[in-house]
Amino acid sequence: MLRFATLICVALAGAVAAQPTLSELLENKTLAELRRFDQSFDGALGVAAIDLTTGHTFGLHGSTVFPQASVIKIAILARMYQAARAGKFALDDRVTMQPGDAVAGSGRLQERLKNGGPATLTVRELIAAMIEWSDNTATNKCIALAGMDDVNRMMDESGLPHTRLRRKMMDSAAVARGEENVSTPEEMARLVETIYRGKLVDQAASREMVEILKKVEGGIHEGLPLDIETASKTGELPGARGETGIVFLDGRPFVLSVMSAFIDDRRTPVPEVTRIVYRYFEKLAGANAWGNRLR
Repeated sequence: MLRFATLICVALAGAVAAQPTLSELLENKTLAELRRFDQSFDGALGVAAIDLTTGHTFGLHGSTVFPQASVIKIAILARMYQAARAGKFALDDRVTMQPGDAVAGSGRLQERLKNGGPATLTVRELIAAMIEWSDNTATNKCIALAGMDDVNRMMDESGLPHTRLRRKMMDSAAVARGEENVSTPEEMARLVETIYRGKLVDQAASREMVEILKKVEGGIHEGLPLDIETASKTGELPGARGETGIVFLDGRPFVLSVMSAFIDDRRTPVPEVTRIVYRYFEKLAGANAWGNRLR
């Protein structure tokens, strides 16, 4: 009889311990909303969010590998600052680009080279063009300076084994061979988190990288109230859209990474996923741990 009573007490204690917290209940609703959106979305979807207050991560298909398009430029950005700090080059070094360096796609540098001949920019200006204008010509020069293998080595050292730079921008032959630049929502979110926390390269480099990423206005920014600041990088390919960045929500900043593939090019999932995830963090930011609204 005593043993039976003991077993009942243990079972009840386990049941109490298994009860979700209020924030977990809220997170479960957010995940359910993401799943409903995923069911209605034409294509494959992956999402990862990191609460920068607690470090907690959640998402949907966060460990699935997706093509990155220009989002991979965050990894190149990080390696450029690491290489500069290591003395491989200085950010104020001047680099002369020739008309033959121009590649198609996004950016302004290609037209400048085609119409005006050689162009000289600092390394810092190349980096800014790569991120702000997603300039493919500037990106390929950054890859040449940083070293493709060194970008991937940095990702390995950062614990991001699925984040891979496999080709330069607009390399159609590499695309035909299936050599895409890839990562997962979780890994790209973690990469941006390390930049935010000043753990990648150093604090000063991280501050500079965040300021450059703040110049991008993409789908994450579109899905937020106008007064919320972001720092992100967008990417798109035929059949794929993605974006990873920081949302500077007062009192509850977070990282969001959204990736998609096999999609209808007329519809990006980034703004709507952002709205869903933002509502979750907005509730956390405006209340105490018991859900009592403070503002």
